Amino acid sequence: MIVYCATSNPGKLREFQKAAPDFGVRALPIKVPPPGESGDTFEANAAEKALAYGQHTPEYLFADDSGLEVDALGGAPGVYSARYAGENATDADNNALLLDRLQGIQARTARFVCVIALVRGGRLVKTFRGTVEGRIIELPRGPEGFGYDPLFFCDAVGCTFGEASIEQKMQVSHRARALDQMFTYLRNSVSI
Repeated sequence: MIVYCATSNPGKLREFQKAAPDFGVRALPIKVPPPGESGDTFEANAAEKALAYGQHTPEYLFADDSGLEVDALGGAPGVYSARYAGENATDADNNALLLDRLQGIQARTARFVCVIALVRGGRLVKTFRGTVEGRIIELPRGPEGFGYDPLFFCDAVGCTFGEASIEQKMQVSHRARALDQMFTYLRNSVSI
């Protein structure tokens, strides 16, 4: 069974493909222009993307929306994580703005959130939510991962996601947890 993965983010695609073989499902990218993200929740944005991409195949397809929620910032950057410092912001820009807004704040608890929307035949089948708790450190550490990974310290792996290998990260990450739910659903609901 093929489940199509719709993303233009190479870091996410690498993680999706890494997780897929564990469940006997291959994730393949679909190359179409990305839709907008007009929702104010991860669920709304994931569904919007999956439904837009899902028009290009009758098969199962999933898209995600994910981001970082920092408690001291009222949940920001949240759904704006990828464009926190502006529409064309780089990971470095977003990280710099986050650190600037957290200056002088000691309580830096945060979580990564991932919501995956699964569609088939132009309709939303189900959404799956995964989270992982951590905290934001004061300086980036590690060359691995992408986005806020070098700033996100996760006790479960004992380092930042920027220092963790992809194998370590995929044992505990928000994306791994949402994927696990989706692949479990597919395994139990569909004859693979």
